Amino acid sequence: MNNQLKGILQYSVLLIFAALLLWLALGSIEVGENQSKLGFIFSVWQGSDKSYLLLSAFLAIISHLVRAQRWKILLQPAGHKLTIRNSFLSVMVGYFINLAIPRGGELSRCYNLYRLDKTPIDVSFGTVVAERVIDLIILLSLIGISFAIEWTRLSTFFGDLNLPWDPSSFSIFEKAAYGLIFLSVFVVIYLLILRLFRSATLRMLVKIRGVLRGMKKGLLTIFSSDRKVLFLLYSLTIWILYYLMSYSIVLAFEETATLTMLDTLTIFVIGGIAMAIPLPGGTGSYHVLVPLGLVSLFAIPREEAVAFSFIFHGWQTIVVIILGIISMLYTQWLVKKNKKWVQATK
Repeated sequence: MNNQLKGILQYSVLLIFAALLLWLALGSIEVGENQSKLGFIFSVWQGSDKSYLLLSAFLAIISHLVRAQRWKILLQPAGHKLTIRNSFLSVMVGYFINLAIPRGGELSRCYNLYRLDKTPIDVSFGTVVAERVIDLIILLSLIGISFAIEWTRLSTFFGDLNLPWDPSSFSIFEKAAYGLIFLSVFVVIYLLILRLFRSATLRMLVKIRGVLRGMKKGLLTIFSSDRKVLFLLYSLTIWILYYLMSYSIVLAFEETATLTMLDTLTIFVIGGIAMAIPLPGGTGSYHVLVPLGLVSLFAIPREEAVAFSFIFHGWQTIVVIILGIISMLYTQWLVKKNKKWVQATK
């Protein structure tokens, strides 16, 4: 009971924090007397190019399919041959649950796969951990690349803050050192947040007998797989698709359409950091950090920047909700169908 109460309190803190960030983001929008803040966001939505929004949704679906295929080949060395259908359904269920329970999607994804083809949860969860490690490495690499590319703009931004040091005068070794410090601080903060707000379901999973052995087996599948190169290509493809999704949304709005592909990389990385923060679906953190980057680095008007973040995050969330609900219903139908088939063959 104490653990359950603790889990509820932690989850409540996350929801309150996300709501507070959303309130702060909305509060930064200034509109006329005859227009509401939500009305302003809707007007920005109406002025967007819907073809680019649909392209972003299409790229999102393709990225989920690639992730499902990557998970499929990752489980093969462990002796479990998945169908792309079951893998995709489980991935989408995981994304859907993540919108409500931070980091709860990882367990839900594995449980959904178990319901479909009896893949042991401990083994599949180990491969999910392996995926997260690879994705985190790619995100950190992108942060470093973006930091190097946008150094001039960032140094000007910090110079405007009247700091006691001038970033523009740094040597390449100093730039590399500060970049490494930035990455290290991000990793430490990320791990601390995960430690403080770990979901109760994850703690329950750790208690399952043999889970550590299964996690180890899952992590080692990357090295034991005869498709290491293919796994890496899938991983890079997923992040390229994520980036193209962001660029499609950028092109959909007149205020941000002038941003270059390199500019979009910076916003994409900021959004990636926001989504990595364990809030429900990145809610709140995305709506604060992305507008801050758009305003500070690219001089996008604050109101349009906030509206952009709400529309971008909301659009991708709608895609996940639709696919997630369909996947849950389809999974339930498949499970019932399999049970009837088993009973009929007895």
